[in-house]
Amino acid sequence: MDSSEEQTVGGEPPRGSTPAGGALARARRRMGGGPPPPPPPGGEEEEGMLRMSFLEHLEELRRRIISALIGIGVSFCLSFLFCDQLWNIIKQPAVTALKSLGYEQRLVQITPMETLNIIWFKLPLVCSLFIASPWVVYQVWAFISPGLYRKERRWAVPFIVSSAGLFILGGLFAYFVAFRFALTFLLGMGHGKDIAPFVSVSEYFAMFVNVVLGIGLVFELPVVIFFLTLLRIVTPSFLIKHSRYAILIIFIIAAIVTPTPDAFNMMLFALPMCLLFYLGVFAAYLLTLHRENRRFPWKTTIIIVMAVLLLLGAWVYISITRHAIKVVPHWPFLLH
Repeated sequence: MDSSEEQTVGGEPPRGSTPAGGALARARRRMGGGPPPPPPPGGEEEEGMLRMSFLEHLEELRRRIISALIGIGVSFCLSFLFCDQLWNIIKQPAVTALKSLGYEQRLVQITPMETLNIIWFKLPLVCSLFIASPWVVYQVWAFISPGLYRKERRWAVPFIVSSAGLFILGGLFAYFVAFRFALTFLLGMGHGKDIAPFVSVSEYFAMFVNVVLGIGLVFELPVVIFFLTLLRIVTPSFLIKHSRYAILIIFIIAAIVTPTPDAFNMMLFALPMCLLFYLGVFAAYLLTLHRENRRFPWKTTIIIVMAVLLLLGAWVYISITRHAIKVVPHWPFLLH
């Protein structure tokens, strides 16, 4: 029997041990001492991940929904104070389209409550969705972040900024490009056929909301792809391998969202969506490199991008100075 396993006789410590060492050993035995406990399942990856019950998840979801609704309510009150100015902005595409076609530049009110519902309720509500989008996206992130690893929570700021920024960018693209083209095309269908447009406020605003919100949500495609990669549902290689199916789905969605039946307006919707898809794949690739502790060749990429932008800028400069091309604040932005 080893000396460390010898029992004490008469309360005396075993041979070869000091009193301090015996007291320390007895204290360890009383406190359940021994080898350190094994690490928890999952290792370091689960460090910082919060554990919540089903009811706690429901309570957290309820709290985040209420916070998001409060933010939308505050934005609605702020938008309500500027209803007249906002309506002047919203009606501008209709005024421009009617003026370009030579029609009378006004919308009509058909029912007594139409203007009240549109200008003083629906308009500030739609604007509040764009104004409060960063706050709403933050609430979404705050709800899902407890289920992420600590190192993955560092993506909070890029996730919030990119989500809200792409949603607002999609709305701006719809306002300045897609909606104006579609409206001019539709109103011009009867031009020269003794057909005068009679556009009501409700019909115009409904089409405006469908196009602007639809494209704003479509512009969230890179964020959706990045989020699915973050949750390890898809990988960049999987997305590239099945990109032809993704492009087919994109064109189907563009055909549904486009308010006109012509191929040109459908391409106007589909091409940005394809670019957004590959932008999302690139973001997913960067996330994969980060997980594998690899680096992306940013210097080479930035040099190539800067060279392309310089060539594009030189082409625009030559077009303006030598070919009488002027810049206009609407699509296609360059006119002869």
